[in-house]
Amino acid sequence: MMKTTLKMLVINVLLLCLCHVSTAAVVKSNEQQRWTYIVHMAKSAMPASFEHHLHWYDSSLKSVSDSAEMIYTYENVIHGFSTRLTAKQAQLLESQPGILFVLPELKYELHTTRTPQFLGLDKNTDLLPESNSESDVIIGVLDTGVWPESKSFDDTGLGPIPSSWKGACESGTNFTASNCNRKLIGARYFSKGYEGTLGPIDTSKESRSPRDDDGHGTHTSTTAAGSVVQDANLFDYAKGTARGMATRARVAAYKVCWLGGCFSSDILAAMEKAIEDNVNVISMSLGGGMSEYYRDSVAIGAFSAMEKGIFVSCSAGNAGPSPYSLSNQAPWITTVGAGTIDRDFPAYVSLGNGKNFSGVSLYQGNSLPGKLLPFVYAGNASNATNGNLCMIGTLIPEKVAGKIVLCDRGVNSRVQKGSVAKDAGALGMVLANTAANGEELVADAHLLPATAVGEKNGDIIKSYLFTDPNPTVAILFEGTKVGIQPSPVVAAFSSRGPNSITPEILKPDIIAPGVNILAGWSGNVGPTGLSIDDRRVGFNIISGTSMSCPHVSGLAALVKAEHQDWSPAAIRSALMTTAYTVYKSGQKLQDVSTGKPATPLDYGSGHVDPVAALDPGLVYDLTADDYLNFACALKYSAAQISSMAGRNFTCGASKTYSVTDLNYPSFSVVLTGTGSSVGNGSSVPKYTRTVTNVGSPGTYKVSISSESPLVKIRVEPESLSFSSINEKKSYTVTFTTTGSLPSNSNSFARLEWTDGKHTVGSPIAFSWT
Repeated sequence: MMKTTLKMLVINVLLLCLCHVSTAAVVKSNEQQRWTYIVHMAKSAMPASFEHHLHWYDSSLKSVSDSAEMIYTYENVIHGFSTRLTAKQAQLLESQPGILFVLPELKYELHTTRTPQFLGLDKNTDLLPESNSESDVIIGVLDTGVWPESKSFDDTGLGPIPSSWKGACESGTNFTASNCNRKLIGARYFSKGYEGTLGPIDTSKESRSPRDDDGHGTHTSTTAAGSVVQDANLFDYAKGTARGMATRARVAAYKVCWLGGCFSSDILAAMEKAIEDNVNVISMSLGGGMSEYYRDSVAIGAFSAMEKGIFVSCSAGNAGPSPYSLSNQAPWITTVGAGTIDRDFPAYVSLGNGKNFSGVSLYQGNSLPGKLLPFVYAGNASNATNGNLCMIGTLIPEKVAGKIVLCDRGVNSRVQKGSVAKDAGALGMVLANTAANGEELVADAHLLPATAVGEKNGDIIKSYLFTDPNPTVAILFEGTKVGIQPSPVVAAFSSRGPNSITPEILKPDIIAPGVNILAGWSGNVGPTGLSIDDRRVGFNIISGTSMSCPHVSGLAALVKAEHQDWSPAAIRSALMTTAYTVYKSGQKLQDVSTGKPATPLDYGSGHVDPVAALDPGLVYDLTADDYLNFACALKYSAAQISSMAGRNFTCGASKTYSVTDLNYPSFSVVLTGTGSSVGNGSSVPKYTRTVTNVGSPGTYKVSISSESPLVKIRVEPESLSFSSINEKKSYTVTFTTTGSLPSNSNSFARLEWTDGKHTVGSPIAFSWT
């Protein structure tokens, strides 16, 4: 008995020791866990004892860690470096003199030929001459890299690489300097931040080089500036001549996105190089989070680029139609939402009861038998609670084999659902939208005969499935149809305002084609992106604000070529104030998610009109200091402004700053309470704007249209006369509210200046809180 007790005591002591060791190991592990941080330094605060700022950076880092190394050093986008530290080391480092912020790295995510015709670029050769100035414009695309063999990078007819170009074509896995040419003039890759977090890149799965194994980067870069390619198509869909928006502009690819995402240290390093390389436009179809501007790496990098005269275009995000769903909200970024074009790919669902329903598909392969086939709902062919979604392993083969299966949209990818159905023995698939996607239809190159239908049609089809004892169905593929009306309509997935960081700045700025867009593709992946898809295509059709962003990037390049001395703000203003918000019929642009008229919170200033943007008449210009005054109005500290701007800037103690003073081409008026009170305490808010004449001499007269009887709008003066180019004139807009105001509501108005030839439009969004 005594031996047993002693034995138990020893075991308990051992267990207690093991628990103690285990707990200590966990604590120790947590304390030693390293993360990537971006260190913002106040370069002007460098002690005189250091000869070079890099020595100072290194000394600061070594003071908290003997082993930590700098991943990247930054000169243009910020002053500072990135490194890997423990949380305690990062805290110690941030407490040192001269260090502004030590910010944890963030992960960003990626947010796609008929658009030239749809935008009117094919019918206006007199307005859009192919000039040498266009071939001097360089578009830097930060994405998944580039597939240099794409026909869209053919450099036939292009002259020498612009002398302004300072970039390089980097070698790496499956990529050499010889892959670049006079069209694709540069290619770099940035992986140190990614590898620091997730480990070395597996080169059996992706190329440690600028090569695009994903397709997204090739699609965006060729959308912006792809060369003219005859007979482009995807499985004979969308057949025609493919071309980017600026066919003679040069492309520089910066690979920042990998299988595990896009990391902020790599994005900043790429923007750093793009600025050094002398690009004219930066296009980024990525985003993540809604951080304050001084904490957002994309916003910080974009500020530095803007200050050096580089136009920055970013995607709004694909989180629509929810409000407050925008990414990339900084006012110095051009934020782009997505609309449809007038082309569709119809594939009809024909039920056994004789009823037909329209859908869309890019399927090209073996045809279905020319007869009605048995039809089953996925939720009734599965034992899983989410079987209706056709998740991997959820369908019972005996219940779907030889049939067409209806799957609900959601959670897993649309094309993967078809793959699951095919693996279970289904002959085809009908993909039905749920309330989350409504009536928005996105075409896919499915692996089996399949079509996608909207929520309303899906509900009717499911009702038939649930009530008919022997349901049957056929799918009829109709190819490519053009002239679809109304178009454009705002895509349901396109992220919406209001601006969650600064409600007084209306975002998105503009919409552009982003649904079912044909452009170049990678030779390393099939059109669905699934590993089991062994098809290879030169062009692919995909959708997203990732596709609308490079449209605007390319159009900005056209405007830049025509007006080489214009600032990024002037170029954006030209695109915004000439955008349209009504169809030729006079009806308002529609929102596919509601089937009702869209609003400026959906489309910003409207849908881009590149021909009109080349001759806007007037522009709203802005300088870097204007944006810094805006930061003062946000009550940013000196350290926050320095972190964002990369230089010291002092907000005047005696000066009054207001976010409404920013010379933006659109208006967002935030009202609070009842009567005539507003957020800044002024009973009658006044907005001052200054316009610059970039056209011929003339007199512009103002007009106002408003849907809100509760807000009186007065513009003074009501006319502006210009006698010379670059002449500036200012006007004020006074908003007076009357009566009780509904809380948490919005209404809209529009202000236009016209001289009979030009119409300079500005949306006005009112919000009551």
